[in-house]
Amino acid sequence: MRNAIPVLVLGRLSSSLVTLFLVSLVIFAITSMLPGDTAQLILGQFATPDQVAALRTELGLDQPALLRYWHWLSGFMTGNLGMSASNGVSVTQLMSDRLPNSLLLAAITTAISVPLALIMGITAAMRRGGAVDRVLNLVTLSMVAVPEFLVATLAVLLFAVKLDWLPALSYVSTVESFGDFMKIYAMPVLTLCCVLIAQMARMTRAALIDQLDSAYVEMARLKGVPPMRRVLRHALPNAVGPIANAVALSLSYLLGGVIIVETIFNYPGIASLMVDAVSNRDLALVQACAMLFCSAYLVLVMMADLCAILSNPRLRNR
Repeated sequence: MRNAIPVLVLGRLSSSLVTLFLVSLVIFAITSMLPGDTAQLILGQFATPDQVAALRTELGLDQPALLRYWHWLSGFMTGNLGMSASNGVSVTQLMSDRLPNSLLLAAITTAISVPLALIMGITAAMRRGGAVDRVLNLVTLSMVAVPEFLVATLAVLLFAVKLDWLPALSYVSTVESFGDFMKIYAMPVLTLCCVLIAQMARMTRAALIDQLDSAYVEMARLKGVPPMRRVLRHALPNAVGPIANAVALSLSYLLGGVIIVETIFNYPGIASLMVDAVSNRDLALVQACAMLFCSAYLVLVMMADLCAILSNPRLRNR
């Protein structure tokens, strides 16, 4: 038998690169079709036609679409994301100022939601059909059914307006102590965790139940293996692949859900930067943010595929 991991990894990597290329085409085409003239928006309504034409030439907006796409794509591959049309600052600098905040919010949410979701999913699978399973199913279904903007709004009304425990807006610059850190991140993290935990817990439960119903787990039960050992030593290792996919798909929700959360709580992250760029028709900034979100999603999916490959002996060796 030969080791098939390098071949499978290269296959996943190449497919991700092709997908990212196709996504770049879609992003460039959609942003190019946004209504309004970027040069006119920058100069204002009192600009003369000659001024607008000169700025369009300076920004390269008078070039053919394919040529503009090639310049943008080649700059993206070399790390040159262009200049922001709304404030004249490089897109790389704007994103580098906001990206650590978004990564910190995502890291805190992941550190809290993933362990809780796995514990809930494993517990529900081990107690399926029982009172614990029914309660967890009811809780997770309720959490999935409530959209994140409603959770955020209710959290603000309860904890900020009614109880006055937490600030309604997340001003990261005001963090001076661990208590300030907890207060500022409490509601954004709570909002994101609600849907994430529910999705991951339900998919973890389904993946683990599928393994618990398999023949090898039944054989372990007939041999007298204790329930906890059957789950942890037999079923769970074989469910790593599906669970990793469930975690990756759930964490990819952060890419969309964080836009609403950052906007509601005025959190200075990449998502709120993208919202401002769309309102200002800052095409270079919109394109860079969209590519960042798509790249992060593809990385998550590829990592889940690698976990599935490494956890499956039939895929590791041929």
